[in-house]
Amino acid sequence: MAKVTRDDVARLAGTSTAVVSYVINDGPRPVAPATRERVLAAIKELGYRPDRVAQAMASRRTDLIGLIVPDARQPFFAEMAHAVEQAAAERGKMVLVGNSDYLDEREVHYLRAFLGMRVSGLILISQGPSENAAAEIEAWDARVVLLHERPEAIDDVAVVLDDVGGAQLAVRHLLEHGHPYVACLGGTEITPTVGDPVTDHVEGWRRAMREAGRSTEGRLFQAPYNRYDAYQVALGLLAGPDRPPAIFCATDDQAFGVLRAARELRIDVPGELAVAGFDDVKEAGLTDPPLTTVGSDRPAMARAAVDLVLEDGPRLAVSRRERMRQFPSALVVRRSCGCS
Repeated sequence: MAKVTRDDVARLAGTSTAVVSYVINDGPRPVAPATRERVLAAIKELGYRPDRVAQAMASRRTDLIGLIVPDARQPFFAEMAHAVEQAAAERGKMVLVGNSDYLDEREVHYLRAFLGMRVSGLILISQGPSENAAAEIEAWDARVVLLHERPEAIDDVAVVLDDVGGAQLAVRHLLEHGHPYVACLGGTEITPTVGDPVTDHVEGWRRAMREAGRSTEGRLFQAPYNRYDAYQVALGLLAGPDRPPAIFCATDDQAFGVLRAARELRIDVPGELAVAGFDDVKEAGLTDPPLTTVGSDRPAMARAAVDLVLEDGPRLAVSRRERMRQFPSALVVRRSCGCS
């Protein structure tokens, strides 16, 4: 059977191929309602399917948005990716997802691959400062929106959270329960010192402790972001002679590891140990006890990122401050902190 073409649709609808194109692409010129209905009826009758590859070659764009995350296995990034996919669907776009695994070369690989596919734009949750990623973006002159964090090396539009302020809220709340101090489970040796959310969470912890006149010396502990490795760190910390009375974790996943270690060591949470996290992933409400954490409006952040990545105009037309949209953090109080 011969392939149905746009010419076939135009003949059956009694119009031009240009009008058929306007209907399929929803523009750039308006089409009278009656004509649009005839074209849509012809498309349905003939079973016409637009050649998206040919369209991309002609317009130099596809209906795709690239999304690069550090690790989609982590709940926060999985939920953020889902929010981006929903926001993109509202705009008639699809999302390609790549995992950088916190590796610079993997991030650059996906940047090059997605931009080479002529995506409409790219949303990047970078693992940290990357000169190579910045050079790749510059070489393609691509529209890239940074989401969740803004590495110093990449000077593009960003949608971020008030990470420092959110961490301060959580630590202040733990201190208000009367604990003499709050320990912090931060990042690792390779966590970037600037432009990384975990680094900002640690800074928020430091500020809250200083405000309360409490020392941070010897109370910051390194831990990977995931629950499995954080559990191992927590076992050693909680079984030691200087067990902290309260712990603020830079991610909810770390907090899940702490709760598991406390249960294994028969430490009552929150009676003997208060715990708070950051991210408010869905699972945080199902832990035992439910986790007090810091949340954000992820759907709104995802919509903002998708809107920005599809926005027309030059990439760097405004100042750095104007190109960054910061969303507020909110404390989500549950039982792990000691509240009923």
